Amino acid sequence: MKAQRLGAWIAIILGSSYFVIPLIGTIEFSMRMRRGEYSFDAYQSVFSDAQFRETFGYSMLMALLTIVFGMLLVVPTAYWVRLRLPQMRPVVEFITLLPLVIPAIVIVFGYLRMYNSSSYLPLTGSTTGTNALLVFSYITLSLPYMYRAVDTAMRAIDVRTLTEAAESLGARWTTIMFRCIFPNVMSGVLSGAFITLAIVMGEFTFAALLNRPAFGPYLQLVGANKAYEPSALAVIAFSITWLSMGLLNLVSRFGKARPAKA
Repeated sequence: MKAQRLGAWIAIILGSSYFVIPLIGTIEFSMRMRRGEYSFDAYQSVFSDAQFRETFGYSMLMALLTIVFGMLLVVPTAYWVRLRLPQMRPVVEFITLLPLVIPAIVIVFGYLRMYNSSSYLPLTGSTTGTNALLVFSYITLSLPYMYRAVDTAMRAIDVRTLTEAAESLGARWTTIMFRCIFPNVMSGVLSGAFITLAIVMGEFTFAALLNRPAFGPYLQLVGANKAYEPSALAVIAFSITWLSMGLLNLVSRFGKARPAKA
């Protein structure tokens, strides 16, 4: 037993070192902008950059829209499949997995081919249309994570009983969805939302090829032209991701402890 514990601790230490040591090196390098001493000059330079604020705010807005519209797409779909079309569940799961196996570059070129200015639906012909296309792209990219988070939360409740109880009281479909189903799968929705936030904030391919002022292309631009600011941006992006993962873990624990509403 002692040998097994020792082996387990060695594996944990080695695995942690693989992730922690590069992170410490990145943080240390980001603080060496001032010669001979540590400082936060690189972070100050990043936060004072108007383009950083513009791209960060733009990506946060796109993430919010992606979460809202993705939630309105995924929750009713998962609910309807579980309640009325259980035989279609393998097909829906296969469709939601496609963004994981189809490269993002292929998806965005398909969008550009279908929605360019010479097509029947010229979304790329205006700024609003291109922004909408970017949101649709992000929804596609986050679909595997959002759908599985919501579907897992929906397994924990008795969807059929909740629906029948609401219908017996005269509730309409919209009332059932927004007052019975949504509150009971909110832990799954929030889990998918935090993952979506992390994906959108670091995504490069869609935003770059659609020529949108997002945070991912800004990271690449700074990395190609400056020395210390890219490390600071990497730490900031890493912090956002870990904050999302921490909130996801917190929400998951809260969802397990809270009973379903009737």
